[in-house]
Amino acid sequence: MRYINELREGDNVSEVYLCKVKNIAKTKAGKTYYSMILQDKTGVIDTKIWDLNNGIENFEQMDYIRVEGNVTSFQGSPQLNVRRLRKAREGEFAMEDYIPCSSKSIDGMFKELSSYVNHVQNIYLRQLLVAFFGDKEFAAKFKAHSAAKTVHHGFIGGLMEHTLGVTRLCDYMSKAYPVINRDLLITASLLHDIGKTKELSAFPLNDYTDEGQLLGHIYMGAQMINDLARQIPEFPEVLKNELIHCILSHHGELEYGSPKKPALAEALALNFADTTDAKMETMIEALNAGGEIKGWLGFNRFLDSNIRRTTE
Repeated sequence: MRYINELREGDNVSEVYLCKVKNIAKTKAGKTYYSMILQDKTGVIDTKIWDLNNGIENFEQMDYIRVEGNVTSFQGSPQLNVRRLRKAREGEFAMEDYIPCSSKSIDGMFKELSSYVNHVQNIYLRQLLVAFFGDKEFAAKFKAHSAAKTVHHGFIGGLMEHTLGVTRLCDYMSKAYPVINRDLLITASLLHDIGKTKELSAFPLNDYTDEGQLLGHIYMGAQMINDLARQIPEFPEVLKNELIHCILSHHGELEYGSPKKPALAEALALNFADTTDAKMETMIEALNAGGEIKGWLGFNRFLDSNIRRTTE
């Protein structure tokens, strides 16, 4: 199989991919075309079908399709232009080739996450964490979820991998800055993105749910924490509000979706850790997508910079 991360400008392609997104659009001249996103386990590629009249059979979003075309470049990113297309037949593809998964052990990551839970000293915060991660149904969903649709950690196990990345950074900061309440920060880091289990659907779709579009993971995560904390006898109201504040402010700025800006040291630390892990993973994924290219990889809109790997 020719994986998406192997495609380079000028390549001719004849392969089966999953049609993740299919939109009907019009050129400035009024000609109808398809704008699509195709996916395999290594990533996604922007795809266009400019001529719909010849060699294009009927297909729908989330179909596995065999495409023939060539790879070009648009605004520094690869784009696949399709000449011929048909729905893939049984036996032409294996689903595991099209669902991206973390390169790290899912069970190993969950064991590390559980260790952080067990080392939280505050009895109320530890009870809250156990109520979430000790629930088999929630734990299974958390393990299998992504942390994003496309930007970073958009794969099975991505939510847990991102959560651990953030928690490790928060663990370091809690030791480097004595002003920080470690139990509060570790709890906030472990729970900061739990709303994504409702904001995003399961694979292979991995797209925004209706609830996710309307409310967003920050609000939903805060709501989940509030609801469960209320079931824990004598859970301190001030502590609950401080934890929820960390969740509400973890994107740091109002324009980034946080309804509150960080007002606590723990909230500020969580924001920095979340941003660091997300941007580092975005860079890693962009470098991996560049394959063996030694020079500049072009402008990355998520990092707002032209990027390249370090010279040896």
